[in-house]
Amino acid sequence: MSVPWWAWLALTAAIAAMLAIDLFLHRDNHVIGFREAATWSAVWIAAGLAFGVLLWLWQGDEAAGAYYAGYLIEKALSVDNVFVFALVFSYFAVPAAYQHKVLFWGVIGALVFRLVFIFVGAGLLEAFFWTAYLFGAFLVWTGWKMAFRHDAQTHPDRNLVVRLVRRVVPTDARYHGDRFFTRIDGRRVATLLFVVLIAIEATDLIFAIDSVAAILAITTSTFIVWTANAFAVLGLRSLYFCLAGLLRRFVHLHYGLAFLLAFAGVKLILSETPVGKLPIPLTLGVIVATLAVSIGWSLAATRGTPERTDARAPADT
Repeated sequence: MSVPWWAWLALTAAIAAMLAIDLFLHRDNHVIGFREAATWSAVWIAAGLAFGVLLWLWQGDEAAGAYYAGYLIEKALSVDNVFVFALVFSYFAVPAAYQHKVLFWGVIGALVFRLVFIFVGAGLLEAFFWTAYLFGAFLVWTGWKMAFRHDAQTHPDRNLVVRLVRRVVPTDARYHGDRFFTRIDGRRVATLLFVVLIAIEATDLIFAIDSVAAILAITTSTFIVWTANAFAVLGLRSLYFCLAGLLRRFVHLHYGLAFLLAFAGVKLILSETPVGKLPIPLTLGVIVATLAVSIGWSLAATRGTPERTDARAPADT
C-alpha cells in the first residue's frame, strides 16, 4: 500500500489538533467523571471508526479490513493498559485532578514509542524474513505470560527506569500541584508527579512492543499500523476514566487478550510458511469472537459484584 506524503502530513496535523483540543478542554485540571469520560470515549471511538470508512473509500476494502482488525486488537490490548494505570495511580496515591495531565503526556510518549517501533519492526520484517519467527514466538510467549502470570504482583516504584530517574534526577517525594518540576531552596527538582509519569511511560513501553508486534502480524503497511495505533491510543485516557471503577468485572478478559496475542504470533509465523497470510475476514472474526466470549464470561462470573463508576476511586488491581 503506497501512501503519499500529504496523507502522513494530514494525519499528523489531525492528531496534533485533537491533542490540542483535549489539552485545552482540560487545562483546569478538573476531576473527570464517568459521564464526561464516556462521552469522550464515544467521540474517540467514532473518530477511529470513521477513519476506517475514509480508508475504505480511498484504498479499498482490504486496507479498511486490515485497519479495523488492527484497531480492534489495539483497543482490546489498551484495556490491559488501564489496569496498569489504575495500579500506578493507586500505588502513588495520585490526586484525581492530576491524573488526566499524567495520562495526556503519557499518551504523547506512547505515540512516539509506537511510531519508532512501527518503522523498525516493519523494516526488519521486510529485510529479514526470519524476524517473523522471532516476533511470532515473542507474541506467543507474551500471550502465555499474560494468561498464566497476569496476577503477578507489580511494584511500579521498583521499575528499573523509575529507579534510574530517581537516581539521576533530584526528586522531591511530594506533589506540588500539577507541576512535574519545582524549585526547593533555589534548586530545581522533579516532583512525585514526574515520577508517576515516568512509571506510566516505562510500563507503556512494554505494551508498545507487544501491541505493535501484534498488529504487524495483520499488516506491514506502516500507515495502517500507525493509524490503528494512534486512534486506539488517543482514546486511552477517556477509556481509563470510563472503566477505572469497572475493572473488577473483567476478571477473565486477560485470557482473551492472551489468546489474541498468541493468535497474532501464530499468524505472523504462518505468513512465512506455505500457508501464507490468513484472510483478513478470518482475523476480524477471531478478534470479535474472542473479545465477546472473554467479556461475556467475565460479566457472567462477576454478576452481582458492586460497580464503581467514579474515576476518583479506581479499583485496586
